[in-house]
Amino acid sequence: MFADRAKILIRSGKGGDGHVSFRRELFVPNGGPDGGDGGKGGDVIFEVDEGLNTLVDYRHRRKFSATDGEPGGKRRCHGGNGADIVLKVPEGTVIMDAASGKVIADMSGDNRRQVVLKGGKGGNGNMHYATATMQVPKYAQPGQPAQELEVRMELKVIADVGLVGFPNVGKSTLLSRVTNAEPKIANYHFTTLSPNLGVVDLEGCSGFVIADIPGLIEGASEGVGLGHEFLRHIERTRVMIHVVDVASTEGRDPVDDINKINKELEAYNPEIAKRPQIIAANKTDAIYVEEGEEDPVERLKKEFEPKGIPVYPISAVSGKGLKELLYAVQKKLDELPKERMVFEQEFFPEDMLLAENLPYTVEQDPEDEHRFIIEGPKIEKMLGYTNLDSEKGFAFFQRFLKDTGILDELEQAGIQEGDTVKMYGFEFDYYK
Repeated sequence: MFADRAKILIRSGKGGDGHVSFRRELFVPNGGPDGGDGGKGGDVIFEVDEGLNTLVDYRHRRKFSATDGEPGGKRRCHGGNGADIVLKVPEGTVIMDAASGKVIADMSGDNRRQVVLKGGKGGNGNMHYATATMQVPKYAQPGQPAQELEVRMELKVIADVGLVGFPNVGKSTLLSRVTNAEPKIANYHFTTLSPNLGVVDLEGCSGFVIADIPGLIEGASEGVGLGHEFLRHIERTRVMIHVVDVASTEGRDPVDDINKINKELEAYNPEIAKRPQIIAANKTDAIYVEEGEEDPVERLKKEFEPKGIPVYPISAVSGKGLKELLYAVQKKLDELPKERMVFEQEFFPEDMLLAENLPYTVEQDPEDEHRFIIEGPKIEKMLGYTNLDSEKGFAFFQRFLKDTGILDELEQAGIQEGDTVKMYGFEFDYYK
């Protein structure tokens, strides 16, 4: 079964708790704290698997969890890190936040592996909290909690060229003639149920990938029939071939067919409707023109070629005109930029930290008026999930300070440029 959508719940691992213990050794009086740190929770990672072409593995299992980190132990023993969970998906899978529909990751192009949810950081053991005044710390830090998120996955086919047209106009036959694909071919009016892909090899050219995009009928953009289910597969194509039944063997008007499908594309995504199009006037071997009637191919050319859409008469059954059509498509592809459409990340799982209403405090250091201390569960959690050494992590950190109102509170507390801000083990100088 072809499955191109799935909704799953993913959960990273919780960080292991720090341990509270004290040395108890012979001849060592008043042994100090020796509680070890907890292990880091496992990450949730998505990875492209070249051998997959559907999301069917995610249809029957809904929840995927990484392993929690182990708690720390005595004698400064560090808890074991939780195991990551790696979810394999076909190339072209777009992962979105289920609630907002915003893109988290597009598993295509150079993006073969992405950490979507990070595991919680392990808590510090009590060995970290011994000071001159607190020699017997009975406190250890708990591990960071797990992150949980419901995501929607959609497979958007990676093809250079999309075949669009009403059911039964010959798209499957055309695909079978020009590629190595073996689509089911029959005279049925509903539609092919899944996108079929094939590779076109042309002499003296690089060739291209072509996909038969099923389900495009009038009302598709509003969810009529299967159209809306498959319109997403057109999003990555660079050129579209409109296949029409120029002989009107089923009584439909080919000019009207093209206008209706362009209307559906426009309604679904205006940017897609502007992409280059080529019309394949199919079933020319079945044309019957009575005396005085206009040739339907000429009618198509008069209607669409002034709009910059070339028309190529073909017969997918006999193979007539296919070579000219394919070389025209290759020429058009060569003129276009090589980059495929990649969906930019819009949702960052760390953003969930901004919405959480956890407490924190902003205070001036009583011993140094140029030093300000920010502490609390909200800060601990943010530092546990954010890698401040990375450009992306630091950008999130800056946004975190602004969006949570911490910067405003620092200014109200009297901070000046050049003063120091301390957050647990992290310090930075304040500048506007």
